[in-house]
Amino acid sequence: MYHVRSEVRGSNVLSDKSLIRNFSIIAHIDHGKSTLADRLLERTGALSAREMADQVLDAMDLERERGITIKAHSVRLNYQSNDGRNLVLNLIDTPGHVDFSYEVSRSLSACEGALLVIDASQGVEAQTLANTYLALDHHLEIVPIINKIDLPSADVARIKDQIENIIGLDAKDAILASAKEGIGTEEILEAIVHRLPPPRGDYEKPLKALIFDSWYDPYRGVIVLVRVIDGRLRKGMKISLMAVGQSFTVEQVGVITPKFVEVDELSVGEVGFVAAGIKRVADTQIGDTITDHMRPTSEPFPGFQEIKPMVFAGLYPTDSAQYENLRDALSLVVHQDNALARGRALVEKMRELIPRQMFEVVIQAALGSKIIAREVVRPMRKNVLAKCYGGDITRKRKLLERQKQGKRRMKRLGKVEIPQEAFLAILKLE
Repeated sequence: MYHVRSEVRGSNVLSDKSLIRNFSIIAHIDHGKSTLADRLLERTGALSAREMADQVLDAMDLERERGITIKAHSVRLNYQSNDGRNLVLNLIDTPGHVDFSYEVSRSLSACEGALLVIDASQGVEAQTLANTYLALDHHLEIVPIINKIDLPSADVARIKDQIENIIGLDAKDAILASAKEGIGTEEILEAIVHRLPPPRGDYEKPLKALIFDSWYDPYRGVIVLVRVIDGRLRKGMKISLMAVGQSFTVEQVGVITPKFVEVDELSVGEVGFVAAGIKRVADTQIGDTITDHMRPTSEPFPGFQEIKPMVFAGLYPTDSAQYENLRDALSLVVHQDNALARGRALVEKMRELIPRQMFEVVIQAALGSKIIAREVVRPMRKNVLAKCYGGDITRKRKLLERQKQGKRRMKRLGKVEIPQEAFLAILKLE
């Protein structure tokens, strides 16, 4: 939970929107998005070494424990580029889970560009594609970043090929980085400055600001994160929320550095927070438009949708190092009344799809520690007696016994490659 209690007072001296860059980081789960955000905060001096902690923008305990991003946050970074300009970089973080596609789309619509982070060992995955296509739909400039190049299993050439052939982006200028080791951080910041466009908008038009996140604070009421599209947002201004049709008076305007810093106003292209004595989070719907009550904008920011309340559940290992084992896919979450039938159907399908080996393959479905279904893929049999002509019967028995022992050893040490069809079969089970 956030508390806006002791803000630092500052002056809003930024009046040139060409010195602003609004960007987001999009990635598949566990590809290093939060770690990269930490390095950017560290390099731009947003936090001192004493204040730094892993996953700074992930404030929830669950986010830190599981290494995922649930809520969309933002932070303002002050950066002096290599050409001597002092710029403001607004990092608008997005939820890391594919189920939050609408929230991701609203965060992306507040940006002009995005950093696409791809794990150098895992490559392009489903969520990478989903969020990249969302970014392209919003006409964002995308900078590909190949992360975790320090891993022994990193394959940069393969990942570049995937970026070009699967996503359709030019990978020749992809930045090689290791967020954990701080490799490539300087190159990423310079790419944000030179490859992402500045925001558009008109200072003289009526206020138009996009809401992309909100939460309740016990001391200030609802805190709203906004991106100003047109006009200016000042303390004391009476504002209207266009979707809900309610009006409030602005009590506080500020930016997150990631400390809460109160400023005089937010203008075109800027990202910050607003407190206006709003009592219910439901009144500040993501995607809604804030405008001047006395001089409203002619039309709201496009793309608003009524949010349908839903409950999402995810399955994660207790130890994050076991994530790959969990994915190696084949765990299911089903109602207990359907567990037995689904388990039997799954192992029967696996028996058909997993190719026969030189040893017996046992397929089991387990509910906790209880085995609820079992099937066996019979082994292929090599005729070891084919070249045994005549001789004592004990010679044949020795050959058969040796074969039997070899199969036991292979069963204990052998690995079975599960074909792609086996994974797809899970989705097709009735």
